[in-house]
Amino acid sequence: MRLTGRGRAGAPGERNRLRVVQGGRESAGDLRHFSDEALLALVSRSDNAALAELYDRYGRVAYGLAVRILRDPTLAEDAVQDAFLAVWRSAGGFRADRAKPSTWILTLVHRRAVDLVRREERRRTSLLEAAPQEAGGATEEEVALRARRRVVQEALQRLPDEQREALELAYYGGFTQSELAERLGQPLGTVKSRMFTGLRRLRDLLADAGVDLTPEI
Repeated sequence: MRLTGRGRAGAPGERNRLRVVQGGRESAGDLRHFSDEALLALVSRSDNAALAELYDRYGRVAYGLAVRILRDPTLAEDAVQDAFLAVWRSAGGFRADRAKPSTWILTLVHRRAVDLVRREERRRTSLLEAAPQEAGGATEEEVALRARRRVVQEALQRLPDEQREALELAYYGGFTQSELAERLGQPLGTVKSRMFTGLRRLRDLLADAGVDLTPEI
């Protein structure tokens, strides 16, 4: 299954349409007046048009969020497409008592964007490690920096998902705590608590590994 749309998500001046190719069905009538919850219910029944309507509503803000995190238009488009595929596949598991549809959709977007950030970070690290070294090889400082980054990434993976995502979005995406609260649909105090607890735990993990966190984050 793949998703296609007219133009880039968030492109100005046009109404983006998203449809699912290979499987699914088209609902009859205009869905613009349906609630988000109703659209997700239709998506859970493999309704292409309902997914397209959700994309029309949130494709622009989803793309903006992904660009903010990734700082790369092409990767941002990939993150949005992957996130809406996740909406298609998991709409049946949406719980209205846990989050608004918009929050749920944007959470899928930012999680995919952060996954791509990690992938690109690993790719760049692999390229650096595989690149031919100048005469004398890598300096001790370069070797130490690579080792340090690897330890930090491993420590982040040991944090609970909510703490890790908040720290990664703040670190990689440059979000303030207020912006994170708005994007995640959480109270500011909850975001501050996640970041404080996560950062404290991260410092403890890195201290055990003999790494000082201060210069890194």
